[in-house]
Amino acid sequence: MNFLPNRPVNVPSDTEQLYNQWLQSIDTQLEDSDCDRYELCRKVLTDIHYPELKDTSQSKLNFSTRLLLTNLDPHNVTLEPEYYADIDLDQYYKVKPLIWLWEMFDQSPLSENVTLGVKFRRILARRIFRKCGKNFKAFHQVKLSFGYNLEVGDDVIVHRHVLLDDRGGIKIGNGSSISDFANIYSHSHDIMDGRKITTPVTIIGEGVRVTYHATVMSGVYLAEGTMLGSFGIATRNTDPHSVYAGIPARKIKDKSTLDQKNSSD
Repeated sequence: MNFLPNRPVNVPSDTEQLYNQWLQSIDTQLEDSDCDRYELCRKVLTDIHYPELKDTSQSKLNFSTRLLLTNLDPHNVTLEPEYYADIDLDQYYKVKPLIWLWEMFDQSPLSENVTLGVKFRRILARRIFRKCGKNFKAFHQVKLSFGYNLEVGDDVIVHRHVLLDDRGGIKIGNGSSISDFANIYSHSHDIMDGRKITTPVTIIGEGVRVTYHATVMSGVYLAEGTMLGSFGIATRNTDPHSVYAGIPARKIKDKSTLDQKNSSD
């Protein structure tokens, strides 16, 4: 099997300078303790989606356009976690405008630009998550719940269309990768009464790979080096350096055995 590491990709130097200026402007504003995050969100999203209207009085606009512009202000929207009784509103309302900025950025033409999008989401993640390590990479359409209950180590990659339900808390260890369309949960409902909810912390250990369309249920600990196979559903803790697959996921291989086989081939 070929070893195919990612190759470096560069954009033109003047483009990189333009991107960095824009990113630095947002980063600098967020560093200011007096920054109004709600107003910053509204301005950035207006610039991205409707730049020609940013200086136009809403009284001169038609109803539909006013509706769209109003929706860019996080004061004027509600998000699902706000309806949860266990939410810490003081913490959530600090990160809500940044979560809305993240989500609406991902609805813009800029979101598929890997060079720009990864750096932009990293700036927001450092202020949303309880902890965000070095070199964090999130691709487009990642969904967060509370946001403030996420702890992410160094060199973590979260790919497209991933759900990180951090209602009870999610910890992701160094060097872990969450593949496209995976779901990580940290809350569950009682079988008999769906109003009864438990919120245990879900832990993704160091060097874990959660592969395509897989699901990790609340309170599960994926031990260091675990690989959860595509479409697998992890309902129990795993052994380190092992491969799990199926519904529910069961251990099917030990990585040390695979290493011995590969070295003998």
